[in-house]
Amino acid sequence: MLSDAVTDPAMQPPGPPDGSGATPPFLSVRGIRKSFGPVKVLHGVDLDLPAGSVTALLGENGAGKSTFVRILAGDHQPDAGRIAIDGTAGPLRSVGQARAAGIRLIAQEIADAPPLSVAENITLGALPNRWGFVSRGAMRRAARAALDALGADIPLEARVGSLRLGERQIIEIARATIGTSRCVIFDEPTAALSDAETRRLFELIAHMKGQGIAILYITHRLDEVFEIADRVCVLRDGRVALDADVDTVDQPQVVTAMVGRELSRDGDAYRFGATGTPPLIAVRGLTGAAFADVDLDVAPGEIVGLYGKIGSGVPECAAALFGAEPHRSGSIRLDGEEVSFAHPAEAIARGIGFLPPERKTEGIFGPRSTAENLAVPSWSRLARRGVISRRAETTAFANWHRALKVRSRADGAELITALSGGNQQKVMLGRWLENGSRLLLLVEPTRGVDVGAREEIYAILRSLAREGHGILIASSDYEDISHAATRAVVMVRGRVVAHLPQDEITVANLTRVAGGGTPHA
Repeated sequence: MLSDAVTDPAMQPPGPPDGSGATPPFLSVRGIRKSFGPVKVLHGVDLDLPAGSVTALLGENGAGKSTFVRILAGDHQPDAGRIAIDGTAGPLRSVGQARAAGIRLIAQEIADAPPLSVAENITLGALPNRWGFVSRGAMRRAARAALDALGADIPLEARVGSLRLGERQIIEIARATIGTSRCVIFDEPTAALSDAETRRLFELIAHMKGQGIAILYITHRLDEVFEIADRVCVLRDGRVALDADVDTVDQPQVVTAMVGRELSRDGDAYRFGATGTPPLIAVRGLTGAAFADVDLDVAPGEIVGLYGKIGSGVPECAAALFGAEPHRSGSIRLDGEEVSFAHPAEAIARGIGFLPPERKTEGIFGPRSTAENLAVPSWSRLARRGVISRRAETTAFANWHRALKVRSRADGAELITALSGGNQQKVMLGRWLENGSRLLLLVEPTRGVDVGAREEIYAILRSLAREGHGILIASSDYEDISHAATRAVVMVRGRVVAHLPQDEITVANLTRVAGGGTPHA
């Protein structure tokens, strides 16, 4: 159970919430506080994780979730507060000490070793050995058993760096099952998983719960909370805003606790009615390695959702329109003129902007400031005599800072990595708006973005559409499509299987069609 109480530093190890002599939960935390320099992140958080129970921990980016779970995993040390395991208090001074206590963290950011094999990655930190030598046979058997538990058929000798993101996430999860686990912390585990992989993960969580393992599950997906969790706890600004059994609350209550206000969703307020408008981009029969015979149009003022689960070819198709992925045949017409981009620079020159699916590795420039990140495509225009003007960068950032509601310094001087995921996405949108892009290709635009920031991004996209921008949202997240798109194109196994008008864009229809069914009118 979470509460907002601040515990006296001299308190005794925490007992059961009701004060009885009952068996204490596996893990109890009282009065956890944490600051980084002058910034206070956690303000006295209490948590009980009972054995054999699933607790969902929610909150917007910056609420303190990541700091809190890293304290539980021994990665950070709290400034104040107590942690007890099985009723016995004692600090977790290192990741090794937490692991020895049975606590496993599956972090949101992939932390694998790309040059090593699948088997080696799964058994990292627990390599079976005999007389100091690694037992390759035992390593392979342990890795195979862990993958089998997840229903994953990934070659054990494959180099992890060659795998797709979803497969690497499965390997992270498999690693947590090696050895004796008593508490497993999942941080956004389904962000890169397919539907089938997600179902198998939920089955594994149910199995862990049945074995008496305590589960702490962090997610932005409210449907997951109500499907698998027993309890939901919400952090807001480092304090507890909600603590309740799942069956006593609904989604609007959880969202209000997360953002501190009721969200107004104006998804139905914008409808694209300019039928017959010549498209900005028209694609016919586009075929590449991961997709075939794709037809789609995007007109000015239109938000087209290109929807498909992992393996559908959706991100590859969007990348091909930007010249970042090759295609073998088919045609692309921009403003009625046939084009073929050999490089993204050619697409940028023609007014196309692109948000890649992996923001941290493909989108932002981590060592650069927020203002520099926004100005990147416009450097040639902002430069004077070949020298980039920092004042011009700052001015360009200021143009979009307020318009896009970026939560950062107004001059954009801090590093882009200091911003939350949602604010990083806004900066990347501003990058293309400053460059004058009329057509925006957005791949997984809200991946790793909290509920409040999602709604802000959707509102920004509707506003841009009203101004005449053409927008293609290529996503495996049905919320992106159902909340923002004025028309949807659904792909399965590399081919378009349905075109849905706005009135038929529902979660049920998207899920049904992506699974091979037919939409309901």
